[in-house]
Amino acid sequence: MQTVSAPKISSTFIWRRVHSLMGFWLVLYLCVHLLTNSQAALWFGSDGSGFVRLVNALESLPYLHVVEVLLIGIPLAIHMVWGVYRALTARMNVHSSGGIKPSLKYERNRAYSLQRLSSWILLFGIIGHVLQMRFLDMPKRAPRDYQEQSMVKISFDEGLYALTQRLGVTLYNKKEIGELQVAPKPLLQTPAINRPETFDPALVTPIDQNQRAEEERKWIQTLSSYSLRSNEVVAVAPSPGKAILLMVRNTFKSPLMAILYTIFLLAATFHAFNGFWTFLIAWGAILSYRSQRSMIPVCLLAAGALSLLGLAAIWGSYLL
Repeated sequence: MQTVSAPKISSTFIWRRVHSLMGFWLVLYLCVHLLTNSQAALWFGSDGSGFVRLVNALESLPYLHVVEVLLIGIPLAIHMVWGVYRALTARMNVHSSGGIKPSLKYERNRAYSLQRLSSWILLFGIIGHVLQMRFLDMPKRAPRDYQEQSMVKISFDEGLYALTQRLGVTLYNKKEIGELQVAPKPLLQTPAINRPETFDPALVTPIDQNQRAEEERKWIQTLSSYSLRSNEVVAVAPSPGKAILLMVRNTFKSPLMAILYTIFLLAATFHAFNGFWTFLIAWGAILSYRSQRSMIPVCLLAAGALSLLGLAAIWGSYLL
């Protein structure tokens, strides 16, 4: 009896399916990310309170950096590496070439070309976004009076007078930071403690004051680590959510940054939901021509709605 072996599944097919799955996961993440960021719009809600609550909840997660790497970093890296390969090998034929090669100006062919173009925008946009928001401008933290505080460098504007009062945020300019460095709280002399067997109430106050003074020194050291220009201040917030809200607002003070982030956002939402449409086909969720056609406006509407959420954060956190 002759046996017939099953055909070997090609590595290209496997990588395409992995790329598709990672893309679907990133679409879900993008929805959550933009829903959170939309609440940074200061006219949308009470001084960004929804944004502050959500960011504080995320920042309080245990092993946050591990979670970010596993659930965001690795899927994003897999999707980007295979996406760059596909973009480099893509042959876009939507433009006229004078008869040298076919020119197919169909709707889905245009979408294919825009998908490849948006992938390049996202490649550089994501790298810049992560470098800025997670490394260069990310708030620093330091405890003071046993309460962790978050610090962020921002450029000053008149709107901060009222906003920082409402948020419970304190601003420090270069002169004030210099004065704090000159006169830090002194440490007290306390008796040596050598494995005490009984509680001594007399030691509570000096030990507590010394711990607070040491925290104060480290807090001032963190505060003075910022290099400030004449128009810049350090905002000290009681929670990371409020500091990140001010960081987002500060970023979109610049019309150039607002425009660049708008392009980045529109590329991301189109890429996400055009990719979601192909994901549904690749995994057999929509097989008939009618179902595929009917799903296109649904994906476009979803991309439009998600774009509005992102635009609310970009243009509503400061400029509006």
